[in-house]
Amino acid sequence: MKKGILMIAAVGALFFTSCKDDASSKVKAENVETAAERDAQVAAFGELTFEEEEFDFGNIAKGAPQEHVFKFTNTGEGPLVITNATSTCGCTVPTYPKNETIAPGESGEMLVKFNGSGQGQVTKTVTVTANTENGSEQIRIKAFVEGGEEETAG
Repeated sequence: MKKGILMIAAVGALFFTSCKDDASSKVKAENVETAAERDAQVAAFGELTFEEEEFDFGNIAKGAPQEHVFKFTNTGEGPLVITNATSTCGCTVPTYPKNETIAPGESGEMLVKFNGSGQGQVTKTVTVTANTENGSEQIRIKAFVEGGEEETAG
């Protein structure tokens, strides 16, 4: 039984590898040129450059909503597309030009809202996913949240 299965496998392998067609003769030169142009365009990445990577709201009252606009520019050679922006928690919400193409040299804005939660020194990070060479960039907000002593007095 084992010899029979082995024999069938050997015949099958011989059948699939015995193709005599020359694969390189089937390649069209125009397709090679098109692929080369496409690959050259992919090599040109967008680059997400923020005017500031961190913003400090200073001292704020607990629960006081805050927001800040982070301005950025595509300093790369290719188009920039931001596909996602997420925060380290639900208290910080970024708003951005999702899936919009930003040409090299063009600028845009990302609004980051913070609901003022937490206590004491708070730092939140927003991770921006884009078609850059790194794939993602980070910006941060921070604040010193005052108030809420009644919650910590126990």
